[in-house]
Amino acid sequence: QVVSRFNRLRQDQRGLASKAAELELELNEHRSPSCSRLFSHFSHFLGFSPQISKLIEALAQQLQAKGRELSEFRERHNIRLVGEDDPKAAARDGPEGSKGGPGGVLVS
Repeated sequence: QVVSRFNRLRQDQRGLASKAAELELELNEHRSPSCSRLFSHFSHFLGFSPQISKLIEALAQQLQAKGRELSEFRERHNIRLVGEDDPKAAARDGPEGSKGGPGGVLVS
């Protein structure tokens, strides 16, 4: 359950980032010289650019909130990603690394 919830949170975060990048690209396309000449009056009339900018800002805030939620979830359940060092174990056990003890959840 913990792993599936963590993966769902990561998937949500990726979805938000993907949508924000898609909107940024669309906004940049509308600001390009060729598009701006063709659509300048139409897009300004509809308020297209300001609406996309506000949506991108809202997505950025959601992305930050999702990142905090994901970090808190990782910390609460002691989740480490494959290939990621455990800084607590390294500090506790010295340069040799982890020597056992209570472990966390390892997620790829």
